[in-house]
Amino acid sequence: MLHRLTLAAALALGLPAQLMAEEGQATAPAPAGDALVVEGPISLSTVLAKVGETEITMGHVIAAQIEAPDPYNQMPLGQIGAPLLQQLVQQETLRQQYEGEMAKASALLLDNTERRLMATDAMLQHLNATITEERIQAEFEERYPEDASGPTEYNASHILVETEEEAKALLERLDDGEDFAKLARDESTGPSGPNGGQLGWFTPDRMVKPFGDALIEMEPGTVSAPVQTQFGWHVIQLNETRERKPELAEVRDEIVAALQESESTAYLDELTANSDSSVADFGSLDLSQASVMPLYQELQE
Repeated sequence: MLHRLTLAAALALGLPAQLMAEEGQATAPAPAGDALVVEGPISLSTVLAKVGETEITMGHVIAAQIEAPDPYNQMPLGQIGAPLLQQLVQQETLRQQYEGEMAKASALLLDNTERRLMATDAMLQHLNATITEERIQAEFEERYPEDASGPTEYNASHILVETEEEAKALLERLDDGEDFAKLARDESTGPSGPNGGQLGWFTPDRMVKPFGDALIEMEPGTVSAPVQTQFGWHVIQLNETRERKPELAEVRDEIVAALQESESTAYLDELTANSDSSVADFGSLDLSQASVMPLYQELQE
């Protein structure tokens, strides 16, 4: 017999069994009842289903996708929307069968969920108000003053093959004078092959670690020994390097993430220090198995 919390979690997170069909396409059988006609452009308030007098909207479907587990939250809405809508209809149908007051565990979970969501919204409000374009620009100028250069960038080409033996054979052909770009076009299994293996300009951290580590040890104009990654074996040619101050657009996400982290910590510290709150000493409580197990059991009833 399922405990009620286990069942609630299954109903909240589980998607219909019909979710995955042939070729990874999500399908869901049409729900019973009359078809609901949807007209005009869709919005968050567009009604997609009715269960009795309760309406389920496009906003509900999108919110359900946002909290769905991987990989469902990454799927196109056209692929995942119908199963999610079916799930919401099933949940609402079940909800309407419930009689009496809300169970203790559900009420407490609802409290915690509301607290978490409102806390997130409060933090977003603060961050949106404090991390302005002016602050982002100021942080950029502090990190990269006019006379500063950014991290070393590398311009490289590579040939990707499946085995170390193939990579060694390519090195022998290069030693015999064959052209690197032509070999890449003819032999590379990577997407850069048709372009002569050219990868353009990048910093090593944008590549898988063995590739980036090998690149840092190279001199412009040289070719590496075979380098193994999860994609196969690489023969790398370092064409040139440069140091330049990056544009704001190139490092904007990094700067915003750092500002959000520091501002979040500072804001929470400030709120905590000035909060009208009192907290029990958890370590002084009797948290023995004999004391807490009845509480868990009470919530699972």
